[in-house]
Order: sequence, then C-alpha cells, then structure tokens
Amino acid sequence: MPGMDTILEVRGLRKDFSGAGGVVHALAGVDLTAARGQFVAIMGASGSGKSTLLHLLGGLDLPTAGQIIIEGRNLTAMNDRARTLFRRRRLGVVFQAFNLLPSLSAEENIALPLIVDGENGEAVLPKVRSLLETVDLAHRATHRPAALSGGEQQRVAVARALVNDPAVLLADEPTGNLDSRHAQDVWQLLRRLASQQQRTIVAVTHEAAGAAFADRIIVLKDGRIVGEIQPGGSGDAALVATRYTELAG
Repeated sequence: MPGMDTILEVRGLRKDFSGAGGVVHALAGVDLTAARGQFVAIMGASGSGKSTLLHLLGGLDLPTAGQIIIEGRNLTAMNDRARTLFRRRRLGVVFQAFNLLPSLSAEENIALPLIVDGENGEAVLPKVRSLLETVDLAHRATHRPAALSGGEQQRVAVARALVNDPAVLLADEPTGNLDSRHAQDVWQLLRRLASQQQRTIVAVTHEAAGAAFADRIIVLKDGRIVGEIQPGGSGDAALVATRYTELAG
C-alpha cells in the first residue's frame, strides 16, 4: 500500500492505439508510485511506452484503462476542464525543446504561467527571483533566450515549471538538446530539487548518465515494466548502463 507521503500512484495503466496493422498496446498494465522528494527516471528503447506514460501522467491524454492518482486526486476521472486546470496548477513540465518565448526575458518567461493564471506581475517577482537563484541564474534575469546558452535556457524552463509549486515535476528528455557538460548541470539541478526541496520528479530519458542521478529507474519494454534500478542518486552511469542492458536487452 502507498504510504502517507505518496504523491503519485499509477494503477494498472493501459493505453491502446488502433492503426492499420491492428491494435498497438503502448502500455500494457503499468503500476508505480513516487513519494514526496523522490526522483524517478523512466528508461526504455524507442517504442517502449515511456513517452506515452509521461503524456498520461501530464494529463495530455487519457488511458484506455487504469488510474493516475496525484495528491489523492484521480486525474483519469476528471473532465477536460478540471484536468486542464489541474495540469496548469499542480503539474510542472520540462520538455526537450526549451519552449521559451524569445521576446521575453528569463524572469518574464518564468512568471508567465502565473500571469496567465491571473496573478499580478509585480506581485510574483519575489517568487520568480527566488527561482532564478535556485537555478543559479539570478545574474541572467533580464536576458532573453537568444542571449542564453542551451543549458541556461533549460534551467529557465525548469524554473518556469516550478513557479506554480507543482505536486509533480515531469521532464521529457530534458537534456536531449544539450551537450554532455550542460546536460550534467541539468541532471544535478534535478537531483538537488528532489533532495533539498523535496520535489517529486519523474523524468523520461535514454541517457544512463542522467538517469543515474535518480533515486529509482523504472525500465520499460513493450509497454511493461521489466525491472527497476536503484542508483540512489549516485550518478553512477556505468552501473545504470550495465543493469539497463541486462533488463532491456
């Protein structure tokens, strides 16, 4: 049974897609939990179902069967409007593409979700500036995306995803557009957010070097969980790569 600090619970999650070749079982009965402050990575080959799982967790699509419970609320039982509001207010999402508005500064990009939700721009500045400090970019607050490196842009995107104080931070291949040095900065940032701020994080990645910063790694194959790796946030990429090959190979 999930404990009192369980933030995310997935029960019997299935997702089927119909195509010319018949029905594809993208997810075939997935169960997992994530506790407060836990960093969970999802690994799997292309077509394993990891992106489908993340889209379902983010409320962007509905499963064929199963439940997604976040903070005790059943995401899969909500109507479209309720799910949209829940996604906007209780979930943070970081994508592979940075998705920053080029005409806005770093602090304006971070503030945007709150402004869209009706909050006053001046009133949100203290929170925005605190988040810029969290991601080590206070000195870049007024810079627009074109003046920032890829790694800096992704850290702005992480700050933006945190501005609503989400229950769960979802990351979809967050370092896919970065070189190895900037990628490590982002993974270490996610590790700090989980450890120091008790953020619950679920990240999809194919990179052993990134997943090694997670507490747990769920390995998917053909829509099913085939095993779990527990690097404990060690950053031990060699351990993860070896165990992943054993489970998914």
